This record gives sequence, structure tokens and C-alpha cells, in this order.
Amino acid sequence: MTWKTHIRGKAGGGVLLALLGAGIPALVGAALHGPGQQPYRETRLYFGTGRPAGRPAVTEQEFLRFLDLEITPAFPEGLTVLDGVGRWRAGDGEMVREQSYEVVLLYPEPEAEVRGARIERIRAAYEEQYEQDSVGRSDDEVTADF
Repeated sequence: MTWKTHIRGKAGGGVLLALLGAGIPALVGAALHGPGQQPYRETRLYFGTGRPAGRPAVTEQEFLRFLDLEITPAFPEGLTVLDGVGRWRAGDGEMVREQSYEVVLLYPEPEAEVRGARIERIRAAYEEQYEQDSVGRSDDEVTADF
């Protein structure tokens, strides 16, 4: 069997593949965004309640006051709060278990930079007010329709 190749065929095929490759992400993106859905950012914040040196944990009332004074004004469109139990390994190797709260925020992707600054102020305020090492944060790009 003899195989023949032509440079012209390779170049034409490469151009065709490049054009298809450029169009495929747009087609996939259109398929993933249903009618009315827009790109959003979903940020989840993880608030622990344990305090150092045996001090009493942050109470539910204290957290709800923080939610009312710091988080809700920064995200008046709405948010979700979930109760949880956090577990993490301390620097000394001890497993720490504590009551925790997860706050879920959704906001339009184009506002991510401005909203991100608000989120960082919230994290810093909680860390300072309640003697926390950190407030966890995770971000995902999602689509949403309201």
C-alpha cells in the first residue's frame, strides 16, 4: 500500500482545524448557558467559631449580628447561610472541630473585582473581631438565572 501526501492538503486541513477549534468553544459556551442564564461568580466563605486560649466560641447571636452589620449590607441582593461543623488540623497536629457557618454569595461576573474587595473586607473584619486565624474562601464561575 502506498500513502501519498500533499502539502496543499495538509495546509488546508490545518486551516480547517484551526477554524473549527476557534468555533468549538463558542458553541460549547452557548450550549452551557441556557436561555436567560448569565455568567456569575459564586463565592463561599467559611467562618469558624472557635477562639484561642480557651475563650468561649463565637455565639450564634454574635455571628448573626456580624451577618446583619457586615455581610448583608455588602450583598443586599441576597445570600445564603448554612450551618456546619468545621474540622481542621492545628499547627500542633491536633484535630480541631468547631461550629461553623458557610455563607454563599452570587454576583454577576463583571462585578467580581468590586465584590471581591468587599469580601476581603468582610474576611478581615471577622478575623479581627473574633480572633480568627482565617476565614476560608472559595470562588467558582457559574451560570445563573433569577
